[in-house]
Amino acid sequence: MFDQITPFVVELAASPLVYVVLVALCFVDGFFPPVPSESALVAVAAIAATSGQPVLAGVLVAAAVGAIAGDSVAYWIGRRIGLARLAQSRRPRIAAAFAFAERQMQRRSASLILVGRYIPVGRVAVNTTAGATRLPYRRFLAISAIAGTAWSATSVGIALAASQVLHEPLVAALVSMVVAGGLGIAVDRVIGSISRRRDARAARAAAAIVATTGVPTAGVPATDVPTASTTPVAHAPSATPRIVPTGEIVRP
Repeated sequence: MFDQITPFVVELAASPLVYVVLVALCFVDGFFPPVPSESALVAVAAIAATSGQPVLAGVLVAAAVGAIAGDSVAYWIGRRIGLARLAQSRRPRIAAAFAFAERQMQRRSASLILVGRYIPVGRVAVNTTAGATRLPYRRFLAISAIAGTAWSATSVGIALAASQVLHEPLVAALVSMVVAGGLGIAVDRVIGSISRRRDARAARAAAAIVATTGVPTAGVPATDVPTASTTPVAHAPSATPRIVPTGEIVRP
């Protein structure tokens, strides 16, 4: 059934409906891997490169919009299910896989999301894990927008380059994965650098507040601020005993 999708899309290459079909294919492929969005995208892009129909820019935008929307659906599916339910598997390997995915998502979410966009099953697993681990949606959407646009542009670019020589969609997929890997590493380094600078500024600001007010703030160790146990305390002089007369006579 799904094998007939690409020929159907190719037949619509000269029709405006091809953009709608591309959006739908890339959207569904974001959470249902059997839909062959890559092959349809590369085939239509190759036709556009050689015949001028459809408009190549329209193909690129349609694929990117559908991909970003589909990835968001996978994210919210994972958010709905939650990592606890996904990790509560009776199979130790599955539980360990989700634990590993959670650690990797916290460390290098950009790389995973960008590379996963080029792997039909991988994109669903990565985006679902991003939602299950509650990666902030704003950050996910920003990375997903880069991933979807890069995936569409790279596939179209490879189709343009290979349309006169090769007609294998697999070439586009392999080259796209390499490009996505490098892009993911670059994005992770930029995000990590920005986060470290932001944390350093927050630490300096907190230290300045402590130095000025002597009141510790969140994120500043309490040992950096003098406490009652370390502050010298002035002791009051002890009272001198007084002899109070009672009226009694001491007899020998």
